[in-house]
Amino acid sequence: MIYNKIKGHLAMTVANISWGLMAPLSKSVMLFGTVSYLSLVAYRLAGAAIAFWVASLFIKKEKVQPRDFLFIFAASLFAIIFNQGVFIMGVSYTSPINASIITTLLPIMAMAISAVYLKEPITIKKLTGVVIGGAGATIIILSSYGTSAAGGTKNNLFGIALCFMAQFSYAIYFVIFKKFVEKYSPITLMKWMFLFAVLCYAPFSLHEVWTVDYAAISLTTYRDIAFIVFGSTFLSYLMIPIGQKNLRPTVATMYNNVQPIVASIAAAAMGLDTFGPIKASAIGLVILGVYIVNKSKSREQLIETADFKQ
Repeated sequence: MIYNKIKGHLAMTVANISWGLMAPLSKSVMLFGTVSYLSLVAYRLAGAAIAFWVASLFIKKEKVQPRDFLFIFAASLFAIIFNQGVFIMGVSYTSPINASIITTLLPIMAMAISAVYLKEPITIKKLTGVVIGGAGATIIILSSYGTSAAGGTKNNLFGIALCFMAQFSYAIYFVIFKKFVEKYSPITLMKWMFLFAVLCYAPFSLHEVWTVDYAAISLTTYRDIAFIVFGSTFLSYLMIPIGQKNLRPTVATMYNNVQPIVASIAAAAMGLDTFGPIKASAIGLVILGVYIVNKSKSREQLIETADFKQ
């Protein structure tokens, strides 16, 4: 039991460090001007799909039940297409730090969805966490009116909204598909999810991928794309089912707080963004909100407490 929890914590740490690096690297690739967000998402999906199918050759073959393909397709929509595709598009309009700060709202979203779907109680402590986290998000949005990154205020706010939608989609996946992912190994699950994602995304991205001037892309940009594909996509999505199986949704999604820290350091080092007291305050409020939410008791803990008192 303890070993499984440790494995889950390590998996979520690795995944979110890789995702934290993705935002500034993706922004760097797109600022180069040759690769659009559509092309970058296509590289991620196709590259990860190939990697997972190759990896599946080295593990014991698992047969997926025909009726489960519908669930895998739905999981692919929420975890990959509506999440990563929309997130990269959001990064193309806003700054990498803003995008990463928005990801820290994921645990609060997961808590709200868990209350509806898993009947997890919303206590005063949880509500307090939601209010504090929401205040942090509000600060991020209001501070965007003072920035001119990524094409001006309107585009910046649009990018933030897209990043928010991406996190909401991922929160749905994390809560609703928690039990389902336990049926198959991470590689088996992900090879099919990414295959479905590629098939859904291909009609929208083939032209973009075909018209890219690959000779004009620098070796540094190719290096960044390679990390985005194999580090921030293949490795991260290999880790996610492990964390999903062994940790509660609110605990697992708490590790999203690693992303803005990693992204802030990377973005500042790359000269892509600045980090001031307003963003620091926003991160502090969101993290405090998440901490309060995760300190509150789960449905099982409340039931056990009630039984003990009886």
